[in-house]
Amino acid sequence: MKSSLFKKIILLNHHNFAFLSLAFLLISGNFFLSGCGNFLEKEVEAQPPSKKDDQPPAVEVTTAKIQPLVEAVSYIGNTEAYREISLRSQIEGRLLQLNVEVGQRVTQGELIAQLDDTLIQTAISEADAQLKALQSEVSRSENEVKNAQVQVNQAQVELKQAQVDAKRFKDLANAGAVSLQQAEVYHTNAQVAYQKLLATQEQVKIRQDGVKTAQQRVKAQNSVLAQVKERRSYSLLTAPISGVVMTKNTEPGNLVQPGGDIITIGDFRQVKVVVPISELKLPEITLGDNVQVTLDAFGDQVFEGKITQISPVANPQTRQIPIEVTIPNLDGGIGSGFLARVSLGENKSMVVIPETALQGENKDTVFLLKSQGDQAIVEARKIQIGDRSNNLVEISSGLTPGDRFVLRSNRPLNDGEKVRLSVLSN
Repeated sequence: MKSSLFKKIILLNHHNFAFLSLAFLLISGNFFLSGCGNFLEKEVEAQPPSKKDDQPPAVEVTTAKIQPLVEAVSYIGNTEAYREISLRSQIEGRLLQLNVEVGQRVTQGELIAQLDDTLIQTAISEADAQLKALQSEVSRSENEVKNAQVQVNQAQVELKQAQVDAKRFKDLANAGAVSLQQAEVYHTNAQVAYQKLLATQEQVKIRQDGVKTAQQRVKAQNSVLAQVKERRSYSLLTAPISGVVMTKNTEPGNLVQPGGDIITIGDFRQVKVVVPISELKLPEITLGDNVQVTLDAFGDQVFEGKITQISPVANPQTRQIPIEVTIPNLDGGIGSGFLARVSLGENKSMVVIPETALQGENKDTVFLLKSQGDQAIVEARKIQIGDRSNNLVEISSGLTPGDRFVLRSNRPLNDGEKVRLSVLSN
């Protein structure tokens, strides 16, 4: 019993000692940390303040420029002459001359080729001879009309005299001076004279109808002669338009059939490009819209084109609609068959900048880069914003092409604040 009590006393003393030792260590540690803290505080107070906050903010600067807000979609096609005309022969004949070569410029009305017209010339001579014969027939018929008219005049005189004699002898017979039989003879002579007059008048009409018939024959023969002469003119082939010879389809010495191609002439004062577009794109374009065209043969040069035709018929398989774009080509430098890329999209002449450049509470301010001596400073500028797309915004006013503005900075900026340009600036 005593032994057990003794052990408890010893164990209790052991715990008290451990507790006292721990308390001593805590008190000593607090004193040491307090001293160290005062020492570190004094050390911090002794160090000079950092210069990092005194440095101007770093900014990335870029230049404002005009560009489309939405990237234009390109459609590929080939250039063609604005007009292509095939010069064809209208008659059969051997080609005697062909005065042009491919690539040569020709003017409207210029003599291009000549066909052999020997047979046509013979036909012209025959038609002319036939015309002269018919004209002689008209002259004969007209003379016959004149002769018949003379006979009519003579018959009229004879009838008048016969009527006078018949009346006189009738009066004498009534008076008993002559016999009634003699009076009847003169009456009969008057009737015969009247019938002769009617016959000669009918002959005049017949001769006049003959003249008209002969004149119609002359008129018809004149048409035949004119047609033959017209055919002769077809042996001389002239340029129907001004342009450039694109193809030459035959050579002198060959027999040319009616409708046979001689050459093809292209009008290159303008060129056209036909490209298919999606029917979904149709509401975005109208006839007369200006578009940009680039030609691989001319590198990065941009040509201003205009939509001159929109087909009313879509391809039922692809649902695409052909449109025609016309490009001016006054110097004739653009030929046929060049690969063309037609851009349809936004082409507004406005400054476009990234949204990251917008600052201020209402995001309606940009900071322009200015200079003050050798030091770069920024100037706050209020802007008016237009459309937005793909993290880009249109600037309706407040920023002009060539202005250098802050694209981003490492901290908010103030008007007139000095800045440092980052290596990313341009």
